[in-house]
Order: sequence, then structure tokens, then C-alpha cells
Amino acid sequence: MTISIRSVEKKFGRYPALNSVDLEIVDGELVALLGPSGSGKTTLLRTIAGLEFPDAGQVLFEGQDVTFASAAARRVGFVFQQYALFKHMTVARNIAFGLDVRKGKDKPPKAEIARRVEELLKLVELEGLGKRYPSQLSGGQRQRVALSRALAVQPSVLLLDEPFGALDATVRKSLRKELRHVHDATGVTTIFVTHDQEEALGLADRVAILNAGRIEQIGTPDEVHDNPATPFVCGFVGEANRFEGTVSGGRFTSGGVAFAAQGVRDGAAVAFVRPHDFALDDGGFEVRVERAHVQGALTAVAAVTADGRHIEISASRAEAGRFAGTVKVSARKSHVYPV
Repeated sequence: MTISIRSVEKKFGRYPALNSVDLEIVDGELVALLGPSGSGKTTLLRTIAGLEFPDAGQVLFEGQDVTFASAAARRVGFVFQQYALFKHMTVARNIAFGLDVRKGKDKPPKAEIARRVEELLKLVELEGLGKRYPSQLSGGQRQRVALSRALAVQPSVLLLDEPFGALDATVRKSLRKELRHVHDATGVTTIFVTHDQEEALGLADRVAILNAGRIEQIGTPDEVHDNPATPFVCGFVGEANRFEGTVSGGRFTSGGVAFAAQGVRDGAAVAFVRPHDFALDDGGFEVRVERAHVQGALTAVAAVTADGRHIEISASRAEAGRFAGTVKVSARKSHVYPV
């Protein structure tokens, strides 16, 4: 199912939740909507679902205008953060619910419903648990049941709103892999909302970065991390040291910090350097090392520049002993934006 969002706007009172949003999602794609609280990502997801209607713009499924169509008419599957399972129903009945409530010829035979439930239990690795109740399951298992229930009706689009937000870190990582597996197995166009960068970058085919109701950038995880289009994206996605200064003749300076800024116009600018893009360099600028400690294969270095600015540097474990006292570093790569 291809989805087209065209110039969609949505206000709540005077607050612009979505501001002329454009987004194209191809059939079978897994897309993450990533942004801080209040950025509009959940409103956009609900607009795609048919749970909110825009004040302006269009929502198209396969080229057909569904802007004001109901969620049922759009055949979307929706998974909420809090699962919303029926406590009085078994796992199997929860999964089958969307099929059981269909009327007339739209309702599959009982045998077909049972087969579909067993198929989904196997897909999400919950075989043998169909007769249990939600209270007898772990949080991760309940989330898998919610995912299965959404898939049972064979939706054209699967939408997930912070699907792992209520789970601990270990379970979250496990379920990320599970969601990717389920997506690849079903091929259903999938869109999920998250504020977790690791989740978005590690799971999605493409990531849409939202800020103040606008999409600042959409691209593959590598694209949004390595080639951020705006200062917001650079500061929000991944770790980065931020500097305010000026560009002159292809060089950025901020106090005692200086590095190349080729192709950036002269004038005031803001620059970002990721911790792993710093390198020891006798021709660089001086920093005083406050602390260097090993974290697995890397060395995390906390340092201070000559003008008192605190920066973070990430180096190889083998370089740990070289980060002591005062050293010189340079930026192998930076992201510089005129302001």
C-alpha cells in the first residue's frame, strides 16, 4: 500500500500540530516518525489512520483520496502503547476479535479464524499460549498479542504508536527484532512513532524527523545521521558537540576552536562535530582532558577547550593512554550551517 501525505495541516485551537506536511511512503516500506514530544508525530500517525481529520491537505492510499474516510474504511491495523487488550478474553480470542466481530459474508468461518490465530501465534513466537489471559503474560508478550491482533484482519497498513514505550530496555531490543521479522514476513506497509533514536535508526527503512509540526528531513538511517539537512536534525539525531561562531574563507572559528567549513558562506554559523569525528592532531586546537574511560571497544573522553567549552570525544580503546593532560585535536568531519 502506497501512502501519500500532501500539504496536510492540523491545528488544535491555535496550536499548529501539523504544518504543511508532505510525505510519500512506498508499498512494503517500514517508516519511523521520529521527533521530540509535541513535534506532531502522533498527530500525523492518527491522521493516516483516520482517527484525526486534517484541516487542509490530502491523505491518499494507492492514489485514492481517503482524507475523510473512517479508520475501518482504510483497513488499517493500529497498535497502541498500552496494548488495549481485553482482560476477560484469552490470547486467542483477543487476536481473533477483529475477525469475530465482522458481519455476514465478511466474517470468515470459525476454522479459518482459528487457523489465522495459530499462524500469528507462531509468527510472533507465542505458540501454546493461546488459552492464557493477558494477566498471565509479560509486558513483551502482551505487546506481541497486540501486534498479532492488528495483523489478524490483514490490514493494508500497520500503524504503531510508541509500541515499545512501556517496556524495559532489554525487552525493547528483543521486540524491535521481532517487529522487523514480522514486517519482512508479512510485507505490510508499516509506520511507527517513536522518540527513541536507537529504535528508529536500528529498525526503519527510512526515518522522518519531525519538529514543530514539520518534517525536517526524511531519509535512510545513515542519511539522517551522516548527512543531516538542518541544525535541528544534526543536534537531535545522534550525539554531537555544538559550536556557535563564524565562517570566513572556508574556515569555521569559535573561540579557540577552528576547523574547515568548505562551501559554507561567510558569516555567523552554527557547527556540530560528532564525538567520533574528533582525532588527535598536532596541528589541531588544544583541549584539556578531564576524564578518559574505556567503554567496551571505545574510549569516552570528556575535555575542555581553551575558552572553557566542554566537549565529548570518542576514540578507540587503543588510544586511551594518549588522552591525558593537554592534547591537540582536529575535526575530521563537521556539519556547519549558516544562521
